[in-house]
Amino acid sequence: MIFYSTRSRQHTADATEAVLKGIAPDGGLYTPVDFDQMQVDVGALLNKSAVEISAEVIGKILNDFTPEEMRALIDAAYAGKFETEDLTPVEKVGEDFVIELFRGPTSAFKDVALSVLPRLITAAKAKLGVEDEIVILTATSGDTGKAALEGFHDVEGTRIIVFYPDGGVSDVQKAQMVTQAGGNVGVCAVKGNFDDAQTGVKNIFADDQRSHWAATAGARLSSANSINIGRLAPQVAYYFKSYCDLVLRGEIRLGDPVNFIVPTGNFGDILAGEFARRMGLPVAKLVCASNANKVLTDFINTGVYDRRREFYKTASPSMDILVSSNLERYLFLASGGDFELVARLMADLREKGVYTAPQSLMDAMRERFSAGCADDARALDAIGRVWRAYGYLMDTHTAVGWAVMEEFKAREDNGWVNIVLSTASPYKFSRDVLSAISDAQPESGFGAMDMLHETTGVPVPARLAELRSLETRFADCVEKDAMLGYVKGMISGNREQE
Repeated sequence: MIFYSTRSRQHTADATEAVLKGIAPDGGLYTPVDFDQMQVDVGALLNKSAVEISAEVIGKILNDFTPEEMRALIDAAYAGKFETEDLTPVEKVGEDFVIELFRGPTSAFKDVALSVLPRLITAAKAKLGVEDEIVILTATSGDTGKAALEGFHDVEGTRIIVFYPDGGVSDVQKAQMVTQAGGNVGVCAVKGNFDDAQTGVKNIFADDQRSHWAATAGARLSSANSINIGRLAPQVAYYFKSYCDLVLRGEIRLGDPVNFIVPTGNFGDILAGEFARRMGLPVAKLVCASNANKVLTDFINTGVYDRRREFYKTASPSMDILVSSNLERYLFLASGGDFELVARLMADLREKGVYTAPQSLMDAMRERFSAGCADDARALDAIGRVWRAYGYLMDTHTAVGWAVMEEFKAREDNGWVNIVLSTASPYKFSRDVLSAISDAQPESGFGAMDMLHETTGVPVPARLAELRSLETRFADCVEKDAMLGYVKGMISGNREQE
């Protein structure tokens, strides 16, 4: 399988190279174009376990790995880490369905992919005979950071540095990161928002491409964000898994299309659904659910991507994003692999803060995608209503998806089953979830966690409950323009290097 940079036909890679590099030398994202080679027989998956489905689907995308190698990687990645062998169970809530993607070690959907990525990277490193230390750089809006730290900590031959927006994550999300164990991990706040952190990471990659300072230090940079195809590929599997679950339960017939409603800010999780569709999964609509930072909803509805807008800190902080990296991959695919178009649009976004996609591309997108947004008030209202009606407790991000699903059904109900992707445990956002179902006003996230459990009886994930007793290890905070010097210093062993 050949992966192409989204910005230039000169930069290609096989699966192992794409996983190890993370991002193309021109700043583009490695993307497959021949989905005919990646077709999955959905019927043949019905009697397979979650692990077997994951190995099958990921192996279709990253086919440099033999089926035996991929199965061994997946077995090792998931063994004993998730609350259930089912990995991503599907729950019926009223007449609709929720796929719970938060049953892993950090209680967020990122665990599904970031349990696998470290093993893919070390396997790719061995296949390519690379001896340099692999330095993973990650920007997080809340959940990716902890999931990446958990996946990479103490993995031989790697180091990971996570940047998060100062004041832009929940109490529990911050505690998860700054208490992380491991001798090869680093965590640093950035004075800015997630887009500042994400842009800073991309700029670090670009600077290294120009001057090769990482190689001089015996290191190679890579990424755990979904700009890395090795991070995106495992997310495709749970679309197939949820579909098979509904067929086996008699909720749908094999071949019936379904709608997936995806709360997303960076467009990675919903792009995984588009990959699944292109690989043969019967998908009617992918519904993009945004919070108040509705840059994706506006783009899908108007064709204009404009990041020159007010940035809102919301109750769903993992979606507080104005520059959605993975949309670039979709533009590349929807344009038929038009490198020049994508490069021009990305240059416009970088230089002007806005671009307009061709009408033909948007017409094609709207055939497969729908979009809506829900602010905090609507999301919190959804949490309360769903809890009272069905006894099902959602986090703030899932609630955005639920509210948008209701809007979608009222506006353009196509008659097919709806599946909402639930991206995090409600206990990661206890204060806001508690406020949606009661009048309690606790002073801390951990106090809210206790009260939420007392109010609902829903079990607190053990790893979240123990956070309050862990020692804070990381308190660094830098200006966004100091991120490059910080990384150089961490790699060289002199953190004060600028």
